Amino acid sequence: MAKTEENSSKRILLVDDDAEIIESLRLALEAHGYEVLVARDGNQGLALIEREAPDLVILDMMMPKRSGFLVLERLKRMGEKKQRIIMITANEGARHKSYAEMLGVDDYVRKPFPMDRLIQSVKRLIGE
Repeated sequence: MAKTEENSSKRILLVDDDAEIIESLRLALEAHGYEVLVARDGNQGLALIEREAPDLVILDMMMPKRSGFLVLERLKRMGEKKQRIIMITANEGARHKSYAEMLGVDDYVRKPFPMDRLIQSVKRLIGE
């Protein structure tokens, strides 16, 4: 798929501690023309969100140093949300999904997921 002008300006931050997941998501998103930034834990993720202001954050729930929930809580406390957020998790609990939605996630995707499910969500949230 050819890069489009619209996508090349869209930046996505992947915040996950699993190298395999990061690599597969990065390859899929770059194939759709998105610029991809990577953080390996919640603290790095917050720093990159503040410094780079990505259009979308794909955030894992369970990570070392600072979980996805702690990242969401911090973003909520910081006030005006500038980026769309997709939370990805292997957790099955409905309570976690409800809490994530209360904290402002735009989509909640359970692992394992088909890559096209995630790409559809990205396109819906920040454009094709």
